[in-house]
Amino acid sequence: MASAVGEQTNGCHFHVVVLPYPGRGHINPMMNLCKSIASRSNDILITVVLTEEWLGFIGSDSKPANIRFATIPNVLPSELVRGADVMGFIEATQTKMKEPIERLLDQLETPVNLILADIILLWPVKVGNQRNIPVALLWPMSASVFSIYYHFSLDQNLHLTIESAGSRDECVDFIPGISSIRIADLPSNLHQTRNGGIVSLVSKARYLLFPSVYELESQAIDALKPKIPIPVFSFGPAVPYSKLKDTSNGPDYMKWLDSQPTSSVLYISLGSFLSVSSAQMDEIAAGLHLSGVRYLWVARGEASRLKEGCGGSGMVVPFCDQLRVLLHSSVGGFWTHCGWNSTMESVFAGVPLLTFPICIDQSTNSKLIVEDWKIGWKMNREVGMEHLVKREEIALVVQSFMDLQSLDRREMVRRAAELQRICQQAIVKGGSSETNLDNFVKEISQRLDTLACSE
Repeated sequence: MASAVGEQTNGCHFHVVVLPYPGRGHINPMMNLCKSIASRSNDILITVVLTEEWLGFIGSDSKPANIRFATIPNVLPSELVRGADVMGFIEATQTKMKEPIERLLDQLETPVNLILADIILLWPVKVGNQRNIPVALLWPMSASVFSIYYHFSLDQNLHLTIESAGSRDECVDFIPGISSIRIADLPSNLHQTRNGGIVSLVSKARYLLFPSVYELESQAIDALKPKIPIPVFSFGPAVPYSKLKDTSNGPDYMKWLDSQPTSSVLYISLGSFLSVSSAQMDEIAAGLHLSGVRYLWVARGEASRLKEGCGGSGMVVPFCDQLRVLLHSSVGGFWTHCGWNSTMESVFAGVPLLTFPICIDQSTNSKLIVEDWKIGWKMNREVGMEHLVKREEIALVVQSFMDLQSLDRREMVRRAAELQRICQQAIVKGGSSETNLDNFVKEISQRLDTLACSE
């Protein structure tokens, strides 16, 4: 039986039910968006629907009084093992969540006025339309990646160009809002997407939201707006900047960072879901040891094993507060899998990136970082867990990337600082993201006024 957690907030009249995709990279930006919306109006009640397992993970996190959690049973494979059967987990989110969430909607005492859902779930738009509840869709990746999927659904020429290409190094230069891009840098699951699926979903929803900074992807967003029949809002970076506090008496890794020289530490994190093979992990450990570069490495389940092979130049931990680490003065670079949340956190912190994409949207994000924004270098030329980057190459790249005297690095640091300013200006009063969020809340508040007048 589904259940609600938390008291209803007195005075809240407009009720938003939030349906995040059950994964760390999806729930984090959704929760940051919810907190931003809730802080703008006490008249909005937000109910975030989680599995019981996910409530255990984030239920104690601080949140505004007008956000509450509701739970459904654990109908999905555990978050702790979902990477072992990716397709099975995705299938479960499409077939096993809908029914218990519909039961929950029937049981909620406060009528639902808006559903805010992760677009990856696919089915919430149908549920909303059947109940005459408008749906706002959150696209959890970059606007550029959305544009590629969107136009792939519409443009048969893009299908033919990819299919007839003699090499993955061939470029596509006719996707609106996207600069020339190698076929190898298109999303890895492009052919697996259902033809017309995104177009159909968006046309039946009420709003589309991007966790991106408009100025970073203005060409992609501007090219999409005339084609999409609903309002589009970009509100990034969807990172937890509002909860940053004093770091005194922090965890051991923060104390260790405090003792390191400025910009001397390479921070390494290759994702919370799909990561590299154990063999690649061993090559990374050996390469770091050979490089002599200081590092802080988040290696999750393999942290204990890898501590032995890395030498004394760094620290290996199973988890850290990533944004706080990136903002530390001793961190001079971020070796990343190029997940969108990690990319946005690094831009917000002004830290150059060493890109190591694995799958899905990560190659496209790497292309944005290296070619368009010019704030990073590529570590791996070939994408995929089957391609092994050897320790000797890792050592050379890491040494060059962290060489503070390098002219190339100095230019990259200058660009990173420029994008950091753009990013941080977007979230202050009058900035693009703040304005977009204000406009979104204004739109749904007008719906609240309409409902009140009809009562």
